[in-house]
Amino acid sequence: MLMKIQKHSMIMKWYSKYVGPTGTPLILRARQALDHPEMPWHLRYIGQPEIGDKNRATMIRSCIDVDTSNNVVQFLNELGFRLDYEFVLKGFMFRKGRMKVTVAKVCRLLQQNNPDSIEPVSQSYLVELSVVAPTGQEALADEMKAFSEQLKPLVQLDKFDHRRLQHV
Repeated sequence: MLMKIQKHSMIMKWYSKYVGPTGTPLILRARQALDHPEMPWHLRYIGQPEIGDKNRATMIRSCIDVDTSNNVVQFLNELGFRLDYEFVLKGFMFRKGRMKVTVAKVCRLLQQNNPDSIEPVSQSYLVELSVVAPTGQEALADEMKAFSEQLKPLVQLDKFDHRRLQHV
């Protein structure tokens, strides 16, 4: 089933000398479904990529997801988090087995904290393939690679680090 989506993401950072041996900031993503404002906000922590087989077709990260109330951004600000960047994903989502496929345009906000004033970053679409699974599910990487092969030559799927979006 194809679902239309429009999601506002706010990337929040907390800098502290106590976070990590290198002083790496703690990064959380607060996300709101603009097309369903009655739904709870979603807070996500995404860990560092696992170091493993360089030939693996996918990137593996730990992930913690929590549904929250609509004042999560104010709460994070009170804890010392600061807005790093924000964007809106506008497009479609569907499921293929355990995989979630998102096809969306990445849009920048023309005014901070105003997801109604957006413009696409480019004419291209971002295609994201993701699966939430327990540790040790190596067969999923093969499933994802097989699905990505079906999209060629229209779509070139590659491992993508979401942190690259902050430089858009």
